[in-house]
Amino acid sequence: MKRILLIPALVALFSVMAFGQKYAFVDTEYILSNIPSYKAAQDQLDKTSEEWQKEVESQYAEIEKMYKDYQAEKVLLTDDMRRKREDEIINKEKEVKELQKKYFGQDGALFVKRQELVKPIQDDIYQAVKDIATENGYAVIFDTSSGPTMLYFNPRYDVSDEVLQKLGYKN
Repeated sequence: MKRILLIPALVALFSVMAFGQKYAFVDTEYILSNIPSYKAAQDQLDKTSEEWQKEVESQYAEIEKMYKDYQAEKVLLTDDMRRKREDEIINKEKEVKELQKKYFGQDGALFVKRQELVKPIQDDIYQAVKDIATENGYAVIFDTSSGPTMLYFNPRYDVSDEVLQKLGYKN
């Protein structure tokens, strides 16, 4: 699959080169690793995620205990009592799954918090890249951190440090 995607990228690169357009490269992972506010945001997200994960795990442990207690007492319970306990366990499990979804789901609290903390930094990087492209007349700026889409690139065209300088950071 990557080879199929690589062919159009190479065709686009050679097309750009054929018309004498200028191009450059950035490494957004490198840029982000040199921005202290990004590191702080990541630390905060990791800490929050860890706390929420512990909360979810403790509730799953509680469900496990409820189930073991139920298994031990099952023979002593009437049919109504058994159904009631089973329903309690099932409902508790549903609650924990909802909590897990609330924290870690597609639009969960962690996603929202990440958007809140990291998106402004990413927007600043994008604006700096756009400004550098305009100032230096680059037709294309590639991101080398997003996977092995480039077979080779000359480091002299890497403008990652310029992006950091534009943002006010030193490497």
